[in-house]
Amino acid sequence: MGDRFNTVAGWALFAGIIALGGAIVSSKYFHDERPEKMGYAIEGVEAEGEGGDTGPGLNTLLASADVAAGEKVFAKCAACHTVNQGGANGIGPNLYATVGESIGQGKGGFAFSDALKSKGGEWSFDNLDHWLKSPREFAPGTKMTFAGLGNPADRANLIAWLNTQGSNLPLPAADAAPAAAEGANAAEAGNAANATEAPAANAANASE
Repeated sequence: MGDRFNTVAGWALFAGIIALGGAIVSSKYFHDERPEKMGYAIEGVEAEGEGGDTGPGLNTLLASADVAAGEKVFAKCAACHTVNQGGANGIGPNLYATVGESIGQGKGGFAFSDALKSKGGEWSFDNLDHWLKSPREFAPGTKMTFAGLGNPADRANLIAWLNTQGSNLPLPAADAAPAAAEGANAAEAGNAANATEAPAANAANASE
């Protein structure tokens, strides 16, 4: 009986070795790894985060900005900034008459970061929009800890309101609508074609 038990145990051990070997070999050919790119690309559909901002541009947003809404957005800034004429600097500089002012200059001797002082230029509408979207992207190394305003309309409303606080620069006109611009280009092309055809027609008539 002992021999029979040993035989059965030997076959069981052999079968286990075969199974283990098969598992090792199959794992070499059928391994379960996360694919480098998940799913399938669908033509005409952009992945999240790809592509540019397809919304209205800054000029259009400023032309239709809600100044009262911009004042409400400024509540997020009021902990660090004053905006009244002659107001004291706080954690951040007083922002009266900031729109159009030189970047990183003035403001009653406020200690601007070297990153902002060396930026150059002025606080144009475009620069303010970029700054408010991401201060650290606009001036890497800035002391400004505010992460930024991701909503373009909020930024435009805030800029329009800041502009009323001692700057009062004329706001830009809205960008032309794409369809209107295409129509204007087509009309110009048609006018140009008519202008070139007219002399040719006159010449033909004169020769008859």
